[in-house]
Amino acid sequence: QVQLVESGGGLVQPGGSLRLSCTASVGSLERSTIGWFRQAPGKEREAVACVGTTDDNTYTADSVKGRFIASRDNAKNTVYLQMSSLRPEDTAVYYCATDSIMRRCTIIINGGTDSRGQGTQVTVSS
Repeated sequence: QVQLVESGGGLVQPGGSLRLSCTASVGSLERSTIGWFRQAPGKEREAVACVGTTDDNTYTADSVKGRFIASRDNAKNTVYLQMSSLRPEDTAVYYCATDSIMRRCTIIINGGTDSRGQGTQVTVSS
């Protein structure tokens, strides 16, 4: 089972950009499907994006469509979440998660995960 670690969070002004990274401290992500989630204080967890190994196994939430893009670099064993045009309402802890069995975004975005990282804080504020 992979062990996931996120990085790249921080403080950014509205309209700015950040790129989050999800790597595996144990295991390979080459055949993994990775979902990106966020959770803000007092709010429910939200799946924002997911990227599998085929073009038909992806997801982008309406709330971030056109602003966030999930991608992968297997050579670096890393999955990215490129975030642009950030808004204060994007402020949250972001984490990546995976399902090692079914490897389908449709399952992952609905909470069907068996491994997740510890999260990285993203704060959008002027």
